[in-house]
Amino acid sequence: MTGNTGAGSVGALVLPRHHRTVAGGSGAAIAMSAGQRVHVVNTLGQQVVDTWAVGSDTERRLSMSHTRLAIGRISPRVGDVLVDDQRQPMLRLVEDDSLGDHDTLIPACDAQRYRSLGYQGQHASCADNYATALSSHAMAHQRPVPDPLNLFMAVPVSGAGELTLNPSVAPAGSKVVFEAVRDIVFIVSACPQDLVPINGHDSEPRLIDLYLEDPIESATPSGTG
Repeated sequence: MTGNTGAGSVGALVLPRHHRTVAGGSGAAIAMSAGQRVHVVNTLGQQVVDTWAVGSDTERRLSMSHTRLAIGRISPRVGDVLVDDQRQPMLRLVEDDSLGDHDTLIPACDAQRYRSLGYQGQHASCADNYATALSSHAMAHQRPVPDPLNLFMAVPVSGAGELTLNPSVAPAGSKVVFEAVRDIVFIVSACPQDLVPINGHDSEPRLIDLYLEDPIESATPSGTG
């Protein structure tokens, strides 16, 4: 994380000082201690952000299927705890001022997805960004790529069970804040999808910003009495 000397800001938001900009179509990973919070900011709006968390040994990974059962819904809300593939808590969603569209059903885009859409040649993908982000922390990539939490992604489910991939409607500057329940590596990919208009009607991948709070600022106070 790049440490600035003071708080950063996006519009009217006052944000923590440890800041990283993630270019559209690329990914990043940050280490988080238990109690630490990260702000995922949709800086320009309408950008889907594939999101993962892994334990320090990569044996435990954030699991969307286990999380859906734990929270009783297909999309998390403020206060929900997201769990790993052994049903243990990893992340708590503590703040969300977007419109609440977050998907847990769609897998990360990969080379085969782009080939199926008619793209010829090499295309950036969330699957590749996940692997690259892990390697930046000297962590081994274990296949398959876990299904991500797709922040800001609008995937309504009809009464007949049909899925529709709609353009994101997340406003510019909207953010989601997570608290790490234990020590993790937090991974994001500003989805490079430009063949299906999930990143707005212009299908243009946009940058996002990450702001990491100091642990002492974000630790949940212990109860007294």
